[in-house]
Amino acid sequence: MCGIAGWYARDGRPVADAVVSAMCGSIVHRGPDDEGRLVEGDFGFGMRRLAIVDVAGGHQPMTSEDGRFAITFNGEIFNHPALRRELESKGHRFRTNSDTESILRGFAEWGDGVWARLEGMFAVAIWDRTHRTLHLARDPLGIKPLFYTLQQGGIAWGSELKTLAPVPGLTFTPRARSMDEYFAFGHVLAPHSIYDEVIKLAPGCSLTIGPDGAPRETRFWRFAYRPAPAASESEWIERFRDTFTACVERHLQSDVPLGAFLSGGVDSSAVVAAMTRVMREPVRTFTIGFSAAEADESPYARRVAEHLGCRHTERLVELDDAATILPQLAAAYDEPFADPSAIPTWYVSRLAREQVTVAMSGDGGDELFAGYERHYNERLVQTRRPLFRVAAALAHLPPLPVPRWNYLRQRLAKVSGDAMLGSTFERFFSKYQLAPRAVRAGLYRPEFTAQLERGDELERLARAYFPERVSDDPVENLLYADTVVRLPDDMLTKVDRASMQHSLEVRVPFLSHVFVDFAATMPVQLKLRGATGKWIVRRAVEGWLPPGVLERPKQGFAVPLARWVRGDLGSFAESLWRDSRADDAGALSPAAVTRLFAEHRSGHADRSQILYALAMFALWWQARPRATASVNA
Repeated sequence: MCGIAGWYARDGRPVADAVVSAMCGSIVHRGPDDEGRLVEGDFGFGMRRLAIVDVAGGHQPMTSEDGRFAITFNGEIFNHPALRRELESKGHRFRTNSDTESILRGFAEWGDGVWARLEGMFAVAIWDRTHRTLHLARDPLGIKPLFYTLQQGGIAWGSELKTLAPVPGLTFTPRARSMDEYFAFGHVLAPHSIYDEVIKLAPGCSLTIGPDGAPRETRFWRFAYRPAPAASESEWIERFRDTFTACVERHLQSDVPLGAFLSGGVDSSAVVAAMTRVMREPVRTFTIGFSAAEADESPYARRVAEHLGCRHTERLVELDDAATILPQLAAAYDEPFADPSAIPTWYVSRLAREQVTVAMSGDGGDELFAGYERHYNERLVQTRRPLFRVAAALAHLPPLPVPRWNYLRQRLAKVSGDAMLGSTFERFFSKYQLAPRAVRAGLYRPEFTAQLERGDELERLARAYFPERVSDDPVENLLYADTVVRLPDDMLTKVDRASMQHSLEVRVPFLSHVFVDFAATMPVQLKLRGATGKWIVRRAVEGWLPPGVLERPKQGFAVPLARWVRGDLGSFAESLWRDSRADDAGALSPAAVTRLFAEHRSGHADRSQILYALAMFALWWQARPRATASVNA
């Protein structure tokens, strides 16, 4: 069930059914199988359904037997059979086999206490007709999106930003700080959106709003490290196998065809291997490849699939011309979004949807179990700080007419600069950036820069998002930052929009909060062993996979962006910037943009990432709601 929307005016004026219909109509791609709406007085909500569980009986909105509560729900609840049994023991009698009904009856029994009991991915709206009170909730890791805006005394909400546009009288003012965050990180940092008036409900939070007063936001889950009773390495490995396999098995609930993305990397291979151990039929796996060898993982995926006996489908993708694929991506995200791995995610989702309605993914393994090089580097910062001081001193030596020396100086300056930052969280934001503040300042207009906060940007962000240390171990602090900021804002946003545009539901068993809680009890040395990240994942699944698969270097899910920019994308971005009138956003200096395109055409510098970001920004600007075009800081 994959798309919800609603509007609670709170002013006595009737909400028009046509408006709720238009809100739902904007997200037909999220739910092509069914639509339902409930409109009464100054309240109305609806949904678009992708039928997965109880295809015949899961229509929404679903109303409680006494008529008091009505629910719309996007997502899947993987422990709903257990919840159902518990609720039946309390006297509840179910009318359907849908997980929607388990949430509805659970809310009637426990109120807002139900949210912490749900294992799954969800964005939920429950309407209390008796007290005319709306309850919204979002899953603990932010797998499913939920936007809302408080305007004209009421609240409008939806699974995507585009659901809000049909509500009459709403304004959408581009926010200067959000645009700056976009050019810094490739997307906007939650809880903000690209618009001043629109907020993203935080993962693991619920929001309650009645006919009077302000909304109340409550956190029902928090990622926290908790030490577990002492155990040997072999016992931890066995616990991992058992806990992970059970989690994957719960994620297999479906009344429609189901498969998995397979890149041949550690995480997706672990998910598929666990699936083969609990499924009776061969797993359907899906892989895309590129003609550019540096971006092509298909041979590794093929090897894993053959070893596990999967029904494997792979397709070599020749990138569509930029004028075709990028506008489709921009329409899916509603905000400027410059993670180029959205492109292969788009293609593999389209491929999988030809055969299945649900696909499993390995997202989250890197963030929970230290799979990135920066996690190892963070350990080095703590253990070899004197070496970084030497590197900093070398970086300050004068340049020489020797290209290799000057390149080495630049590398040393970067590495030592990050290492000398004050905290792990400052290093997190520094490594996360596409363009540091100094680079962005050279692109901005002075009047735009004047709207931004001054001072040390990295220190300010670290203080705002991580006001207190969550662990005594810096690597655990970095994993925490990855999990609560980068995953929901970037990785999960990327997967949700790209997959749902093709009406494909993607499930991420690594990010069940039950499994995340388990990972948070594990000693960090079982995650990062020497220079080897995801140590315990590798040891737990090595017997399930072909030799050598777990030893290859991490490649990442990407497209050959630099090669693409040298061809079609570069010329498209330049014409798009001119035709979209993105200059009117007031952020970028026309002279600086002209200089970027000139550098690109000269071939003397790789500007692929910033040109991609410019193209996606221009496409967003071209398609944004036109209610308000001024900029707020």
